[in-house]
Amino acid sequence: MSKAGAKLKAVKKVVDKIQHGHLRTNIAAGLAAAGPPLGPMLGQRGINIAAFCKDFNERTKDIKEGIPLPCRAVVNPDRSYDISINKPPVIFFLKQAAGIQRAAMNPGNEVAGKVTLRHIYEIAAIKKEDPSLEIKSMEELCNMIIGVANSCGIKVVKDLDANEYGEFLAERKLIVEQQKKELQEKKEAKMLRTG
Repeated sequence: MSKAGAKLKAVKKVVDKIQHGHLRTNIAAGLAAAGPPLGPMLGQRGINIAAFCKDFNERTKDIKEGIPLPCRAVVNPDRSYDISINKPPVIFFLKQAAGIQRAAMNPGNEVAGKVTLRHIYEIAAIKKEDPSLEIKSMEELCNMIIGVANSCGIKVVKDLDANEYGEFLAERKLIVEQQKKELQEKKEAKMLRTG
């Protein structure tokens, strides 16, 4: 092995020792558990699974259980970790504001729900607290959130009439049921072909 190759290998070992790895995942508030999918992710990085789950659940005990939280963990060479927990994803807030469970199957061709500009601004104010987004202006954040809304079939409007929107959601529920039925039929047909 050449001198350059040996030096490169030595530098790589030092770099590997400095930072063992990163973990980026969404974990439901208060529901971190050792089982899949979280347990294997932690095990691959050499993190004490029970300690991580206990730490995460303790730090999220004041948040409504089950809310998805983007979690970032940096694993140190001694197997300790630094964890940062961000606010829920933008799509979570959009679906909550629109009062829907799922986004559109064909964004651009169907409207899954509607939110107002006020909703967009309030979501931006919450997301502004995330470390990765705190450098963005409110205008940039609002435009980003509007883009996410458009990509999942949520229409942004100036204002909403509660009665009209209630009728819209009732009609939408029927459409969603029909889509679920069609998906189930496709799955069954596919299973018959492969079986």
